[in-house]
Amino acid sequence: MHQIQLSISNTRSNRFFSTLKKGASKVALFLQEKISICHSQFSISIWGVQLALFTILLLNPQNIFSQENTEKAKQDEAKRPKIGLVLSGGGAKGFAHIGVLKVLEEAGIKIDYIGGTSMGSIIGGLYASGYNASQIDSIFKRTNFDELINDYIPRSSKNFYGKKNDELYAIVLPFSNFRVGIPEALSKGMYNYNLLSSLTRNVRHVRDFNKLPTPFLCIGTNIETGEEVLLNKGNLVQAMMASAAFPSLFTPVEIDGNLLVDGGVVNNYPIKEVRNLGADIIIGVDVQDDLLSRKSLKNATRILVQITNLQSIDKMKSKIKDTDVYIKPDIRDYGVISFDKGEEIIRKGEEAAFAVYEKIKTLSNENNFYKKPKLKIASDTLEIKKINSEILDNYTREYIRGKLRFKPGSTITYDDLKTGINNLNATQNFSAISYCLEPDENQDDLDLVLKENPTQTYLKLGLHYDGLYKSAILLNLTHKKTFLKNDITSLDIILGDNFRYDFNYYVENGFNISFGFRSRMNQFNRNVTTSISNLFQENPNVNLINVDFMDITNQAYFQTIFVQKFLMGGGLEYKYLKINSPTLANAENIIEKSNYVSLFGYLKYDSFDNKYYPHSGLYFSGEVQTYLASSDYTKQFKPFSIAKAEIAFAKTLFKKATIKVGADAGFNIGSDSVPFFDFILGGYGYSKINNFNYFYGYDFLSIAGNSFIKTDITLDYEIFKKNHVNLSANFANLGDDIFTTVDWVSMPKYSGYAVGYGLETIIGPIEIKQSWSPEMSKSFTWFSIGFQF
Repeated sequence: MHQIQLSISNTRSNRFFSTLKKGASKVALFLQEKISICHSQFSISIWGVQLALFTILLLNPQNIFSQENTEKAKQDEAKRPKIGLVLSGGGAKGFAHIGVLKVLEEAGIKIDYIGGTSMGSIIGGLYASGYNASQIDSIFKRTNFDELINDYIPRSSKNFYGKKNDELYAIVLPFSNFRVGIPEALSKGMYNYNLLSSLTRNVRHVRDFNKLPTPFLCIGTNIETGEEVLLNKGNLVQAMMASAAFPSLFTPVEIDGNLLVDGGVVNNYPIKEVRNLGADIIIGVDVQDDLLSRKSLKNATRILVQITNLQSIDKMKSKIKDTDVYIKPDIRDYGVISFDKGEEIIRKGEEAAFAVYEKIKTLSNENNFYKKPKLKIASDTLEIKKINSEILDNYTREYIRGKLRFKPGSTITYDDLKTGINNLNATQNFSAISYCLEPDENQDDLDLVLKENPTQTYLKLGLHYDGLYKSAILLNLTHKKTFLKNDITSLDIILGDNFRYDFNYYVENGFNISFGFRSRMNQFNRNVTTSISNLFQENPNVNLINVDFMDITNQAYFQTIFVQKFLMGGGLEYKYLKINSPTLANAENIIEKSNYVSLFGYLKYDSFDNKYYPHSGLYFSGEVQTYLASSDYTKQFKPFSIAKAEIAFAKTLFKKATIKVGADAGFNIGSDSVPFFDFILGGYGYSKINNFNYFYGYDFLSIAGNSFIKTDITLDYEIFKKNHVNLSANFANLGDDIFTTVDWVSMPKYSGYAVGYGLETIIGPIEIKQSWSPEMSKSFTWFSIGFQF
């Protein structure tokens, strides 16, 4: 009876076990074996065991199955050969790496180790930090490589003093011991550094590249010894930058006392280094040039690349033999700076990878097919606990933090960090800037490494022509740390039809109060407005007179940054004004020859992305000036004040089309102002001084009054790169004391229009405008060349 029952039970038990999921079979067989051993000693109902087993599986099936799957996955992974990816350097040709990565992902290939040089280190480093191929493709498509190569510094990152100086000079050269030098390189690479810093935020605390999501290394070249330097520890961004520091294009990068440049000089294909990481199979992507013939060596870039390739081409013969899957995209028609052909080069990479696709597919199967997920990018927010930097010889910590525009304890974004670094870079006071973020509890410490620029003197040159000052050549000598830390001394000498000068001494103290001194002289000869001729009773009917105008202005001022955006300041001014005319009847031909003492205050804001052709931004300037005393040549002086303000904004309407709208107003306060300080409108393209202002439709300095209000609008379209056509209109009410009545809000008394063409060049804009007004019987053509000074 027991035997029959056991037999039946065993039969049922077998049926039960056969219906269980495959993942529970081992457990079921184990219990069944134990029951079989014990059945001769105990009369046990298998149904009870089955019930217990069913309960266990019902309550916790995932543990049993997942443990077995995990164990199996580990075994499969252990058996799978480790794949290393080698990415060579080649500048813009390295875009082909992205195409290859796309195909590798499509084939289900998991990359276990990555080694790269130059552009291969940039793309390899991003892939190792967690990005997949499509994400890297998107990154490169939205990157402006013109700005990257030229180390673009946004205009908003420059202070008001820096904006003024950077928009005057066409050429800037180091000047030492009465010798003119040349820059160390075209770019310090800060645009690239800031970009990579933001992109690698997920791994910003990783200092061992073997601990990245995919172990990684890259190669640099010690420029002093010519030795190869393996970069597999430290600051990931700095390592990638060093490996990609193409000589003469980017400045060398200092790491651990070594001055490094592009790794392609010594090892453009680090296959041995990747094998040493543990790779069993090597997939290599070779985007470097073959040696070119003399007919193809037509520019400096190609010659430099050829020099770099002389050794690497020969070494590649043996490295190709050691590569298991060798991929060589056909990119002979592209150069190392063909960044505008990025999409085409990516497709070439895809084509080259598909050419060996069958070989690639043998490296994966259904059991180890790998799909790399998109990287979930970490928060953009940083909590900065400390800002660490070494003590500098010429610049204080207050100066550094003032440029950063944030202090320890601040919560910032990566954009804020980029802006601060750009502010430091814009000063040109540092030949090298690097930084990293170190963990400090739940916050970050910003570690800044600043290398002071050994060049403290610069020679700068500029050219200009306009209808008021005529032709001019600008010579500038700038020296830093003349007397104090943080100071800068600048002297402009302007030679041409009208000699002028502009001397500046400025000490910048960041968030603290800065101060300076400025002296400038402007002079020109021109037919000017009736406001001057009406001073003379003997010529009551004269409309325009020819004058020689000279203005020498000296200012001592202080200023500070207000709410981190506005420039607020004030000071004392001493002005000498001399106006004479050969057309007058008096013996000396002198209209004015007086000294004036005044106090002034101002508030400014400027976020235009470009002074001459802005696409976006806002500009505001407000100023009050009180004239206290005068030597009073005309015997008519009484203390008075002048207030004026200007506001403008620019906005992109659609691609390449921009609208700029502005408004100006000014008036006198108290006693009647001296006519020589009236608001004088007319002309375009000259450097504004005193209360002179542009006005389309009227000739230079042709309408005047002690108060005015004006509005203007310009539509600009960039027909080709840096080629602009624009249409402008302006309207104004101007006269004496116009704000004492409501007439100033009536229909504009003056109006004018202009159509123009402008070309952005290295010496500044070249512009021509045809201007007319319904109130005038003739039109005017204005032509200007170069930055305005």
